[in-house]
Amino acid sequence: MRFLLKLALFQSFMMLFPHFSGAQNSEIQKNALQIVKNNEQLLDGVGQLLVVFNNSSESSQAILVFVEKGKNGWLLKSEPMQAGVGRNGFAKPTKKREGDGKSPTGVFRMGQLFCYEKNVNTLMPYLQTTADDKWIDDPNSPDYNRHIRGKTDAKSYENLKLSSDTYKYCMLIEYNTNPIVKGMGSAIFFHLGKKIPASTAGCVAINENNMEWVLKQMNPNLHPAMLMGNKAVLLQGLEKYKK
Repeated sequence: MRFLLKLALFQSFMMLFPHFSGAQNSEIQKNALQIVKNNEQLLDGVGQLLVVFNNSSESSQAILVFVEKGKNGWLLKSEPMQAGVGRNGFAKPTKKREGDGKSPTGVFRMGQLFCYEKNVNTLMPYLQTTADDKWIDDPNSPDYNRHIRGKTDAKSYENLKLSSDTYKYCMLIEYNTNPIVKGMGSAIFFHLGKKIPASTAGCVAINENNMEWVLKQMNPNLHPAMLMGNKAVLLQGLEKYKK
């Protein structure tokens, strides 16, 4: 019975996180912690961090590692997870533009969570998504990069309730939100991918099991954020790009 319990726990663990060899796993975790260290000055007030990076700046295949700040520094909270980012990879710092098919580079707080279900196992505040929920991506709309529930005059927008499960869990990555700059990019979400790794229009996607695990760990009192970009760029540090 004890063996079967251990086997079930192991199988559950393997469903959550992809299998990397010991050397790969160690290298990924080492890079994630070094990325955090090299960008520490941008993490004031952040207690939980999703570190997302790719090896080639133009690749849509990335890795996500969940870390949390402890009394003696940042601690690894997860094994590496496969993630999908923009179909054209990551934009260079400050260079993300609407429709470029790239994910932005930087440190961004995690914002509003939208969920199809009424009850979700998370401490993060969330809204149950309706068919009226939209995210405006029309740069000429006064509601550009904002959530609207109901009618809109915007010429283009993202429906947040889809026929697929892509937005079953959909959390805003607060890029270009304060202030909102016309044409700098919109609707950057953390959501589900049909197949991981998968390319996105500029968002970050992981599989459902991993998403549910991440949401369960997130604590709004720790002000979760995402540090994302190409590995080499992040290791150099983003402070020099800060306006």
